[in-house]
Order: sequence, then structure tokens, then C-alpha cells
Amino acid sequence: MVLDLALTNLPLLLILVGAGLIIAEAFAPGAHFFVVGVALFAAGLVGYFGAFVLPGTVNLVLMSLIVIVASLATLWVYRELDVMGGSGKAKTSDSDSLRGSTGRVTERVTPTEGEIKLADGGFNPYYKARSMDGEIPEGEEVIVVDPGGGNVVTVESVSKIRDDIDRELEADRERTAEREPN
Repeated sequence: MVLDLALTNLPLLLILVGAGLIIAEAFAPGAHFFVVGVALFAAGLVGYFGAFVLPGTVNLVLMSLIVIVASLATLWVYRELDVMGGSGKAKTSDSDSLRGSTGRVTERVTPTEGEIKLADGGFNPYYKARSMDGEIPEGEEVIVVDPGGGNVVTVESVSKIRDDIDRELEADRERTAEREPN
């Protein structure tokens, strides 16, 4: 009796779980919930409509095959179209890969709040941000200095960053200026 009840409601359960996983992908991008969600959702739809025309065992076998085929097809499309990463990456990235990414400030960034849009931010390029010190105005170009787990990134204005190359160029300009007569 319990088995009959479970098998009767299995397609509906698969549809609900599949839809839930697809929605969960929006909150945890890169976790591949989308792939499993699409497979379960497709199997649930086939099982639901197949119940009207197919015997129970055939319907279960068909749903199992749909899960496998839909998973593989969705994974292939997911990677081929590179849904989350932008062209050339072929995978989604973790928060550590945000370090060094550049973008623009969309809402004034302070040491406690703000928002940026990363240039290669994938599906949702907007991130909550905070500055190392001071304020960064809207429209300013920034670089991620600490990904902070991906929830709130710490950024610094590109105009304030001086690296080894900048220091060498400045030293070279000073040496050139010393050698040239006024």
C-alpha cells in the first residue's frame, strides 16, 4: 500500500524536487543543482503523463532512462554553453577565483557596504562589496582584493593600486629625469 502510494505520487514528487533544485541553483550557482533538477523535472513530467498510457513498470523504467539521458544532456549543454563562466572557462568558478577580478561600482562602496558589477561575473555579475578604507564612488573601476567567500567581496579602486611595475616605471622616470639637463 505504501509502495503503491509512493509509486503513484512519484512523478509529482520528482517534478517538485526537480523544480526545487532548479530554484536552488539560483542561490548556490555552480553547485550543478540545475543539472539534477532538470533531469528529475523531466522524468517527473514523463512519468506523470506516461501514467495515463503506460503500465507502471514500463513507466518506472522510462522515468529512470529519462533521468540518465536528461542528466547527461543537461550537463553537456551546461558545459558546452558555459552557462555560468563566460566563454572559455567550461566550468563555474569558486569564490577564490574572484580575487583579481575587475569591475565597476554600481552603488557607492564604503568599508561597510556597497555593490559592484564584475566584468566577467557570469550569470549574476552583481556582488555586495566593501572597501579596504574610504569610499569608492559609483562608476569607479575596482579590483577584488579579498573574495570573502563570495558573499561580500572586498575591493580597492584600481586608481589607488601601485604594484611593482608601477614602482619600476616611476623609478625609471626619475632616473631619466636626473640624466636629462633642464
